[in-house]
Amino acid sequence: MPDDSKPGDSQPASFTPTSRSKVKRLHERGKYDEATIFSILDAAFIAHIAYVIDGQPFVTPTAFWRQGRTLYWHGSAASRMLRFQEAGVPACVAVTHLDGLVLARSGFHHSINYRSVMAFGTAKLVDDPKEESDQLDLFVDRLYPGRRGEIRPNEKQELKGTTVIAMEIEEASAKTRSGPPKDDEPDYALDCWAGVIPIHQVVGEAIADPLLKAGVGFPKGLSGYAPGARFDELLTANLAG
Repeated sequence: MPDDSKPGDSQPASFTPTSRSKVKRLHERGKYDEATIFSILDAAFIAHIAYVIDGQPFVTPTAFWRQGRTLYWHGSAASRMLRFQEAGVPACVAVTHLDGLVLARSGFHHSINYRSVMAFGTAKLVDDPKEESDQLDLFVDRLYPGRRGEIRPNEKQELKGTTVIAMEIEEASAKTRSGPPKDDEPDYALDCWAGVIPIHQVVGEAIADPLLKAGVGFPKGLSGYAPGARFDELLTANLAG
């Protein structure tokens, strides 16, 4: 749930941790401010949605996007997950970035560098046709700035076959780790390499559709998708604008 700070307060906006969302182990890695949580969400493309159907837990990976304190995801209108969520059900959304492998001088102290978020709320159907269409357009432009101006509009039948789910974030927490390994003091004397192996998801060389019309070049608006560019940084830059 959001905090109750008033407009004009100097404190940054944040979520108030509860027993459901508070980071319990290594609590010093936990953060609850909007800036940290939103930056981790906005740098991600895939989330895992957890929910329960008839007592059976399910976790579904899906593409998502954010607007304010609301998360959105979409899929086929025939999807069992989306049909179940339409009525409004408790859900948990998790996002994780793997940033590095941390090698220590003992197995116990090996770790990973990461950024993660868990967000809680009620998933429900976006039932307004205009909002649904607008959100799907935002989803496309989030990944591909300016793309909506180059492709044809959504057709009614396509929108009819697509379901968009929204979840306002009621509670959320971030948990992160960065930096070198933290070994036991005596172990620093060991002749054993220790450090961090960075891990990033990067863009590869674009592959044109074999049926691409002659003379059609790669979109100038997607120049950021250059080979070797970090995907998380691209997503963040796309939102910035």
